Amino acid sequence: MVETARGLHADRIYSTLNNAAAVAQSAVAASWSRSVVKYGLDPNHARPPWRLSQHEFDAAFERLDPLIRVAQSTLDRLFQSVGDAGCCVLFTDREGVPLDRRGVPGDDVDFRNIGLWTGMVWSEASEGTNGVGTCLAEGRPLTIHRDQHFLTRNIGLSCSVAPIWDAQGRLIATLDVSTCRADLTPAMLKLVASATVEAAHRIEAHHFRMAFPRARIVVAQDRFGGGGGLLAVDKEDLVIGASRAARLAYGLTDERLAHPFPADDLLAGDEARPAEELSAAERGVVQRALARANGNVSAAARMLGVSRATMHRKLTRLGLERGR
Repeated sequence: MVETARGLHADRIYSTLNNAAAVAQSAVAASWSRSVVKYGLDPNHARPPWRLSQHEFDAAFERLDPLIRVAQSTLDRLFQSVGDAGCCVLFTDREGVPLDRRGVPGDDVDFRNIGLWTGMVWSEASEGTNGVGTCLAEGRPLTIHRDQHFLTRNIGLSCSVAPIWDAQGRLIATLDVSTCRADLTPAMLKLVASATVEAAHRIEAHHFRMAFPRARIVVAQDRFGGGGGLLAVDKEDLVIGASRAARLAYGLTDERLAHPFPADDLLAGDEARPAEELSAAERGVVQRALARANGNVSAAARMLGVSRATMHRKLTRLGLERGR
């Protein structure tokens, strides 16, 4: 029976790869093609995933240690949501190596035997089509369900994976929820996939905020009403950083971000009027001083280093005098 299953799975893969249209139209078939053509893998290859040496693992862990620390509470919450459904949670680096994991002790033997364990290599080059490796190859959230895997020994797995992007918009890690259970319904798998993506976004957002600790973080909205990602804005209201989602939404590049520019150029678009910026900036400074002085004009004037008379002239010119 096992040999029959191995043969049937391999036959299905090779039959699909002989159909050029199928390869062009299916992301899974395209990954199968990479597995055969680019990496020279055999679907019936039975060896377990490659394992890093302890020295290699320690070095990989150290490279991502700050991000792993950031991720801890999110990993815990995600596992609380999916652990009872027979799932384990893996946090991997960009080479497809799990560096941290969560699992129910009763399931750990099965997961360890499969290779869903820290230090194992789940790149597409090593394991063919699989959740972690194919997510890294394609840079998008995905689910590889059972016989969508390339290697026959992995077809009992269902893996939902989301990429994690660093503060410079580079793919740095993945978050994976995997199960060996065959009784999870499609609806349940969709919920798991959604929870995985949301958890990955939380880790990204926390990491982005830590990368710009002195900046104001703005949740942007793109021009089409979707999520525009995060912008880091300094005290002069200049954009100094952008998450990957913001980079995609606004066409931002490293070269553009190397030269800080007004946040209004993105957020206000055609409504921004540079000629009005000086007056608006002065109004903002005066209003902040008044707020800090609880409306006391004399105290606000002292904060700004001007006389009370000058302060009143500014209030009148800026239309702020009324009621004072």
